[in-house]
Amino acid sequence: MSRGLHLDAYLLAFDTGAQSLQDRARAGFLVRAAALAELAHRGAVDEDGAGRVRVASGAATGDPVLDALLAELGDARPHSWKSWIRRGREDTLEAVEERLAVLGVVTMADRDPYGPVAPRRTVAMEDPREALDLQVRVAALVRGDAPVAAVPFADAVLAALAAHGHLRLVLSRHDRGAHAERIAALTGRLADRTPGLARAVHGLGLTMIAAQGGLGGG
Repeated sequence: MSRGLHLDAYLLAFDTGAQSLQDRARAGFLVRAAALAELAHRGAVDEDGAGRVRVASGAATGDPVLDALLAELGDARPHSWKSWIRRGREDTLEAVEERLAVLGVVTMADRDPYGPVAPRRTVAMEDPREALDLQVRVAALVRGDAPVAAVPFADAVLAALAAHGHLRLVLSRHDRGAHAERIAALTGRLADRTPGLARAVHGLGLTMIAAQGGLGGG
């Protein structure tokens, strides 16, 4: 069962063999987009007639990562989904790591108070099965032929993020090309309530290139 799209997106991007995120910058975009999608799915946010994100309910979600993002959305003037995916993504990524550590999914090395200041703490995953199973399931979903309408919403969104985020750990360039129509249909599940978010996820590749000056790899 999904703990939340934002947490599952992190597992999707985690290379269990290397014991690190495959690409930390890329993971920041994926986790941020996933958190926004989770809030939309819960009915906490939607979009106005101009496709800008708005808070529909400020009630606490019970998840500290989502609550922090919801407060951020509520305190700022309206922005597009694309803008919110770009803003604060590193903060959300670090918050997801902290949450996964609390849940016992990952471990985080303590900082040495007398050592050099490290840009971030080392994250490890002692039991990789949950992440590996998720990666295999999402890849099989894209390559398979199960009716898209019957696919759980969370899985459809994760597949869309893996594809449009060019997450090579899960889907190769060949996969993305060979299954383009199915990926488009899975992405379309987001458009039922938030068409602007579906467009933002579809354009993730270009958004990452524009924000980072090129992430490489295709």
